[in-house]
Amino acid sequence: MAARAVGLGKVYGSGQTRVTALGAVDVEFARGGFAAIMGPSGSGKSTLMHCMAGLDTATGGQAFIGATEITALNDKALTRLRRDRIGFIFQAFNLLPTLTALENVTLPGDIAGRRPDRAWLDQVIDTVGLRDRLAHRPSELSGGQQQRVACARALAGRPELIFADEPTGNLDSRAGAEMLAFLRRSVDELAQTIVMVTHDPAAAAHADRVLFLADGAIVDELTDPTADAVRERMKNLEHRPGASAGAEA
Repeated sequence: MAARAVGLGKVYGSGQTRVTALGAVDVEFARGGFAAIMGPSGSGKSTLMHCMAGLDTATGGQAFIGATEITALNDKALTRLRRDRIGFIFQAFNLLPTLTALENVTLPGDIAGRRPDRAWLDQVIDTVGLRDRLAHRPSELSGGQQQRVACARALAGRPELIFADEPTGNLDSRAGAEMLAFLRRSVDELAQTIVMVTHDPAAAAHADRVLFLADGAIVDELTDPTADAVRERMKNLEHRPGASAGAEA
């Protein structure tokens, strides 16, 4: 397994203000797979990803990256693990405006004092179609090109897995489709592992597997998804008896 959670829980507040964002979730993500996490607003989908990626602290249970229990690591060890073994793609591109596209791609390795694997870096650059944009700064790139730089940055260190949080949220439909096609290729051609949070059924249809959350729990799963099938499952979730918006997104 690339990542797994055992009884993973997250609670905010206490007493009358107590909110259970995650309620003892068990889940596994296999290496070389592309999984999407979906759910109504407030279902806990982003909270699950953030706790599994070590970006947020769980209040119960365990989270593992490979065989390493990240919920048992101190801050320094957790920072090192995130830097060395995980790639992140967010809705915001988070590029440094004074650096070129190539410098943004190689920045995490430069900070860690690691020389890039040139052959792998070239393969990533060609896969995302950035070869003719490497000397450009973010202000000289379109939104889709900036997100491709962010994806290349996440892949450049050859991480064990990539967590993507609404990676097409700031893109137009064409750029979003290109980004999803790239993520699919990175799994099929580069053997990458991706866990993606999304609200878009068309985006989820690029995955091998879709997990559906409601009220902080996994309530459904779909393999070999289509956009229509995902849309129908989401419709059922949003109208299920007792559905609420009590959890974090």
